[in-house]
Amino acid sequence: MVRAAIIGLGRWGRSLVNAVQGKSRDIEFAAAYTRTRASAEDFCREKNVPLVASYADILADKSIEAVVLATPHSQHATQVTQAAAAGKHIHVQKPLTLDLPSAKAAVDTTTKAGVILAVGFNRRFHPSMVEIRKRLADGRLGQVMAMVAQHTTSTAQFIPAGNWRAQPDEAPGGAITAVGVHSIDHMIEFGGKVRDVLCTTGRYVPGPSDDTSSIMLRFENGATGLLFCSVATATTLSFTLFGSKGLAEVTRPNLAHFRFVPTSTVAPTGPVTAPPDEILDSPSFDMLHAEMNEFGRAIAQKRAYPIPIEQVLHGMAVFDAVVRSGKSGTIEKVD
Repeated sequence: MVRAAIIGLGRWGRSLVNAVQGKSRDIEFAAAYTRTRASAEDFCREKNVPLVASYADILADKSIEAVVLATPHSQHATQVTQAAAAGKHIHVQKPLTLDLPSAKAAVDTTTKAGVILAVGFNRRFHPSMVEIRKRLADGRLGQVMAMVAQHTTSTAQFIPAGNWRAQPDEAPGGAITAVGVHSIDHMIEFGGKVRDVLCTTGRYVPGPSDDTSSIMLRFENGATGLLFCSVATATTLSFTLFGSKGLAEVTRPNLAHFRFVPTSTVAPTGPVTAPPDEILDSPSFDMLHAEMNEFGRAIAQKRAYPIPIEQVLHGMAVFDAVVRSGKSGTIEKVD
């Protein structure tokens, strides 16, 4: 079993601990560090995760094989570089960093150090997304034509104005850092490289940062993408891939509902109707448990984490273009 340390014990860090501690045969949290120690002591005592005084103490501990970074986005590049220098494998919450140059630099340090760098796109592991992947691979969806996604939450109203998540430099591009990067990641996996983007942002909850984004994407292969994401309205999620032979749709905030509809094979003789849906439901799948287990297995088996770092870096290039477009109001090319 891989011994890891959790860095950051806010809502997301605690969720990661809850997902695996005492529940996994592949990874356990053997140490923790947070800037707000007093607020984490009871939680760590309950979960049997020793709190240490500093990140440097964790990096110096030879018994710790990996670090899991649930920290502000702006700290990721430095923390990844430090962990790589210490020979630790790294799991970092999305986005990897806040711009492409720093992401490339962080990846370079892990490559040279020979350690695994895993980025927390946990939704890739959900059975609903696996079903889309299968149907693309076996040809049932045909050629990817377009992808349409909505990802919203009502969390902005609960984030204090002084919290790091509310700061403009930690949340450029509206709701992209909070939720939108997940849908962009899916689009890159299924549609390939993005050519250019157009983004608009808005602010609907009082605060220092925009909280809503609408994005159009054009892919190098001719496919298109459309994404609406927000942290200022009711919570929902949908992702639909339209292919030349059918469509695949994932819905529900926990991605639990999958629907596949093939294209018709005979001409209509009356009102246009669709072939019967194929429905699959996965109401209780734990994506955090799945991604942490996969991280542990990749370390133990000395193999690559299954989310290609090349796709992560292209996602950062798209991220940069989205941020630029949100500011310029014009179509921006993806570098």
